[in-house]
Amino acid sequence: MEKKIKIMIVDDNVDTVELLTKRFTAQGYDTAAAYDGEQALKMVRECLPDLIILDIMMPKIDGYEVCRQLKEDESTKHIPILMLTAKSQVPEKVKGLDTGADGYLTKPFDYNELAARVRSQLARKDASMQLAQKEKLAALDQMVDEVSHEVRNPLVTIGGLVRRMAKNLAEDDPNRKYIAIILENVASLEKMVSQLVALKTSVASTPRPADMNEIVSLALARFEEQIQANRISVTTRFMEKPPLIPVDHANLVTAIANIIENSIEAMENSSRKELSIATRTDTNFFVIEIADSGRGIAHDTMNSIYDPFFTSKTYGPGLGLTFALKTIQSHNGTISSQSEVDEGTSFTIRLPLKSGISAI
Repeated sequence: MEKKIKIMIVDDNVDTVELLTKRFTAQGYDTAAAYDGEQALKMVRECLPDLIILDIMMPKIDGYEVCRQLKEDESTKHIPILMLTAKSQVPEKVKGLDTGADGYLTKPFDYNELAARVRSQLARKDASMQLAQKEKLAALDQMVDEVSHEVRNPLVTIGGLVRRMAKNLAEDDPNRKYIAIILENVASLEKMVSQLVALKTSVASTPRPADMNEIVSLALARFEEQIQANRISVTTRFMEKPPLIPVDHANLVTAIANIIENSIEAMENSSRKELSIATRTDTNFFVIEIADSGRGIAHDTMNSIYDPFFTSKTYGPGLGLTFALKTIQSHNGTISSQSEVDEGTSFTIRLPLKSGISAI
């Protein structure tokens, strides 16, 4: 299921909180509520909302201080904050904006205006995050050629020499375990270099109409042996007669395979191993949902999982999700994720039905 946008409402007026909760819930948003500044600061770091509606005059810690602390924290500074206050004087508004607020509404406010401000801030945040991702990927492209060349040649030499040494060792030689460790690390580095080279081709260049169910099935088939060996239960719910979409066949198969691989890795030590893949259409988009019952990802690291070489307890360093993001963006699509620690992670890919492929 695709993640809902979460709005946190912070106000010591219970009626205001209940009213806004009902209105935003009716519009399809997820909501959270806090009734003073101290509670708000604690809850924000736990649930990481997509936007905060923040009253200024509150007990314990006022809205100004809450806003200042959130904007100074690396994990929360990107969250848009709309301030609400009964004070309409210009100095009060200036103070709110100086602390980092992204917008300001005076009580009593019109809900339609507030809703419009919310949509505007969410759209601006989304555009800003996409731009930041593209800038990161562009910077990565600049160093791919040099790094892959400088690393690949020494790796070939090291791997070749170590394998030759292994052939000359007796079967009971204690040095064999050290040789195995070296070769294992060489293999990891070789995989990283291959992923770096693959990133250069992740911007689609040979689109042709494709059955997306077939694309997903080909990606899943790459892990048939792993799925059986790890006794993973796979459930697929593919829509009947999906519309054909012009995509780069090879790159999209690899992108989806990288997501599936991460899901399989996340379930390695799980007692419940369930992988669910579904396809459907939603208005002008084709949607692919991939969910696992693995270890999940902590909220404070969710925004980093697509970064190159990101490492967590769930996922090791790599470029698989970076490749997936770049490929999907090149198809003018989006990928989103949601996760709960010890419960699992889901990825939602949305590709326009009339896909135009663009360069990143």
